[in-house]
Amino acid sequence: MKPCKLFYVAAVSLSLFSCAQKEGMELNPPTLAPIVRLGEEVLPNAVMVKMSTPLDATQLQALEKEQGVTLQKVFTSTPGKEELERQFGLDRWYEALLPETKGADDAVRQLAALPGVELVEYESVAQKDWDGTVYSGPDSATKAENPSFNDPYLSYQWHYKNTGKASVSKTAKAGADVNVSDVWANLCTGDPDIIVAVVDEGVKYSHPDLADNMWTNTGEIPGNGIDDDNNGYIDDVHGFNFVTKGPVSWDVVDSSGEGDSGHGTHCAGTIAAVNNNGKGVAGIAGGSGNKDGCRIMSCQIFSGKGGGSVKIVTNAIKYAADMGASIISCSFGYSVAFSSDDNYIKQQGSAEIDAIHYFEASCNNPVLDGNIAIFAAGNENHNYAHYPGAFYDIISVSAFGPDGLPTYYTNYGPGCNISAPGGEAYHRVNLWDSMVLSTLPSELPELGIDGAYNKGLDYGYMQGTSMACPHVSGVVALGMSYAKKLGKHFTRDEFKRMILASVNDIDQRIGSISEKTYAYGRGALAMAPYYHQMGTGAIDAWRLMMHIEGLPTLTSTLGKQQWIDLTSIFGTASTSLTYLSVEVPAATASSLGLEKITPTNTEKYPAVVDGNGYAYVQFGRLYIHPTKIGSGTLTISAVGGGDHVGGGSNPPGGMTLTQTVSLIARDTDGGNGTGGWL
Repeated sequence: MKPCKLFYVAAVSLSLFSCAQKEGMELNPPTLAPIVRLGEEVLPNAVMVKMSTPLDATQLQALEKEQGVTLQKVFTSTPGKEELERQFGLDRWYEALLPETKGADDAVRQLAALPGVELVEYESVAQKDWDGTVYSGPDSATKAENPSFNDPYLSYQWHYKNTGKASVSKTAKAGADVNVSDVWANLCTGDPDIIVAVVDEGVKYSHPDLADNMWTNTGEIPGNGIDDDNNGYIDDVHGFNFVTKGPVSWDVVDSSGEGDSGHGTHCAGTIAAVNNNGKGVAGIAGGSGNKDGCRIMSCQIFSGKGGGSVKIVTNAIKYAADMGASIISCSFGYSVAFSSDDNYIKQQGSAEIDAIHYFEASCNNPVLDGNIAIFAAGNENHNYAHYPGAFYDIISVSAFGPDGLPTYYTNYGPGCNISAPGGEAYHRVNLWDSMVLSTLPSELPELGIDGAYNKGLDYGYMQGTSMACPHVSGVVALGMSYAKKLGKHFTRDEFKRMILASVNDIDQRIGSISEKTYAYGRGALAMAPYYHQMGTGAIDAWRLMMHIEGLPTLTSTLGKQQWIDLTSIFGTASTSLTYLSVEVPAATASSLGLEKITPTNTEKYPAVVDGNGYAYVQFGRLYIHPTKIGSGTLTISAVGGGDHVGGGSNPPGGMTLTQTVSLIARDTDGGNGTGGWL
């Protein structure tokens, strides 16, 4: 883990001053274009320049001759996308390549003073948002409890369904997961029309648990060295390596074991490893085993020990937009990113934000009027997200562990929009069980990154906001798949709001304890700084599906008989309505482990009871007793405007009000210092 460093404002306006002046003449410094720097590490021999208008060949030659720099267009224009490229200024971005004698600091000042320059940006270098640790495994397969699929390692993926097992963590909290099992069982498993671009290391497209869900460019012939589809990229069959400008790779490692780490392949597996194929792990949007999962496109921005520059990143994002991706999953950011003022970024921009906005404005799916970008919040344990995720209108993901609490590495606070499982070591004897299990390239060397234990297997554990980000990406892909299944359509902004509203509360648990402790002498982590700082809450796949379907959701507490207020369903008059029925499907009763309960005082206070006795409504409240973490639906009917339904021979009556509602059960017990979920 890299040491924490201080962020500071880097949206600077620099002035050039000349000490050379003629006697009696005062020289005024030129007006400079804004200069943006988003990251600490920058390329020493290149900067980015955005012009007010595109430059022709003559203008480029003149500028290069006068300034001693070579300017190249950053983005390749795509036929049919010219208007959108102009709308977001992609046609006006240039990379200035500098001679060895000119450093980036001198170049940005020089270029910012030129007429027609709108913006100058340091070319920052991105890093992967993980701690450099990978553990291969598991050593053996076990049968999952009530498995949705037959993937043998699904039981190790606590991040999909956390039952609070001590084998994961001594402080594991039931429900600290993305709540996807009931979505798989009853609603949706994915859709091949929804493509997720993994902007990261290369994805091992031949992986036995990924191959069937890889996006394929059918216009390209593999390995012939020809741009068959004339899109400007050679051999881009499952994506493209923007570092080497060739086919995707995932196993470039030097003699010391440094280089590719499997990071992109790991993220891809969380999103859409093939489900129910009898192999390895499951993916959130990986389908049902019938080649019906969402597709993974590999947009490679890291290769070996290289990559991650602004030009590489922005071109990868544009490629994802142009080749049909609906989601970009970006588990990277700029090391100790400089916290630029949001208003400044909104007004002035950067190459990254222009490319992201171009991607989001491209419509590559039938359910939205655009696409969704999702970024990791960063692993510096800073009190705000790092860029690009910190941009004000981009979804940025913080991380929690199997205990449902913030991890020791996660960024939090402003710019962090939502939380998801990122895994966290130091919970028990086996460090890796509390981390995130997913796919890995078996070609990795036996001794992995930073000395981490890796046996060269196809699966392994990692931790970081890098792992939290693809959880949200997978849930969003599943949501788009379900919306398509239902024939629903939303604006991009509507869908973003639904994503951020589809959460379980994390603050009640954070606020219930002062600190959490770790094994191996790692010490303790105070919880107070994280209160109300982990975004809107913990992503919940079931809740997103219910938002898409248009159903309200009620939350119940695990392990006790309780009543739930129905005001949110039937309004403030809910306590005085006459109720006709409550119906609990068998699937809901099974998922939540509903105990049968019987109302009392029914002669004085009438109650309506589910046919199997799993719930009843009395006093305008729903009574249930869930014993398992789960999700489902039930239907309640009441009379609006009277004490009976009208239309018969009786005196005038009211109309029937029938509402199907979503019901989830979560462990909200805050006793014994362990907190609770709402």
